[in-house]
Amino acid sequence: MTDLAQDRTKPQDTLRPRSADQELRARARAVIPGGMYGHQNAGPLPPEYPQFMRSGRGARIWDVDGNEYVDLMNSYGPVVLGHRHPAVEEAAARQAAQADCQNGPGPVMVELAELLVETVDHADWAMLAKNGTDATTACCTIARAQTGRGTILAAKGAYHGAAPWCTPRPAGVTPADRANLAYYTFNDLASVREAAAQAGDDLAGILVSPFRHDAGFDQELVDPAFARGLREVCDAAGAALILDDVRCGFRLALGSSWEPVGVRPDLSAWSKAIANGHALAAVLGNDAFRGGAQEVFITGSFWFAATAMAASIATIGALRDEDAIATMARAGEELRAGILGQAGNYGFAVNYTGPPQMPYLTFTGDRGHALASEFAGHAIRHGAYLHPRHNWFVSAAMTGDDLALALSATDAAFAALRRRLSGS
Repeated sequence: MTDLAQDRTKPQDTLRPRSADQELRARARAVIPGGMYGHQNAGPLPPEYPQFMRSGRGARIWDVDGNEYVDLMNSYGPVVLGHRHPAVEEAAARQAAQADCQNGPGPVMVELAELLVETVDHADWAMLAKNGTDATTACCTIARAQTGRGTILAAKGAYHGAAPWCTPRPAGVTPADRANLAYYTFNDLASVREAAAQAGDDLAGILVSPFRHDAGFDQELVDPAFARGLREVCDAAGAALILDDVRCGFRLALGSSWEPVGVRPDLSAWSKAIANGHALAAVLGNDAFRGGAQEVFITGSFWFAATAMAASIATIGALRDEDAIATMARAGEELRAGILGQAGNYGFAVNYTGPPQMPYLTFTGDRGHALASEFAGHAIRHGAYLHPRHNWFVSAAMTGDDLALALSATDAAFAALRRRLSGS
């Protein structure tokens, strides 16, 4: 049993064991390019961050050396109800005991599609996949198939996946991969209208995130007038309004993230929280784009596997029955108030942006995220796993003890940063 398991609210400022993690990193470097890749590569993070994790329960996680943390990243979004939520794991286990990947989908596929259509206002149909990139790519393909046009508009700097058409890294990407894309500025309707005019009769769709959550930048909530303006532009052009709800879906509302805004997209992309950590994605659409969805050929060997679908049904049920979105919002508000109070106490000017369920902290005037990285390194040493350049995620499993430990860790991080800057 770790010290944190004995006292779950006391911050720990010790040199945590790292031997198992370091051994795995050495082995990984021999067989995995760069030792690790993608958004979960711990290499660019402060040295206090582990690369390899062992387990999770509720709002806590343990690395391979047994170090315990309050989880404020939740697998970069997929875990919404908390790790190993009993109802979700029981549903997945029941389905797995029958079958998972078969020659055809199980009845659970129809049951989940029905539930998604029932839950999300703009949805008349559903298609299922595995990753967020699958879903955003499929949405663009369906929009093009339905309209017979090629150009998709996307916001500058927005993340929509890791395929060549949308990856933020240019290696291996050719100009042809992005030949049918044009760009606008989020929350700037004039830039959308200008890009749409340039696309002319070739405009197939406009792709947009529910709010601006570009990594490394302060988050920006959507202006409802901007959202309504996108709907008007798409209606006038006969183009698809595509909502990328991969990161935000089922965290801001039990439905699409723009239902509270009062704007219905034609197509929406989902993944992450849709099955509380089980691999699943979805494309939802209205009847105007059903024909395009029927025409395209998109598939995957594991897209029809049943276990994650059963987990998704249980996840959506738990989100509804446990009032999980309101729970996350309340915990997120407490976290926000606590951190902003601490920042003021230690004399730091910070920006705390985004909805309470998906916050992000930056230091005013920080260059290259140096202060944020130092802060995050101290926080993880004291038991809070957050991120210096990516938005955080608050799960519905966050308890009072979890929140107390998280705030103890951030308080210690602010204190350490102030001591270093003061030279004391």
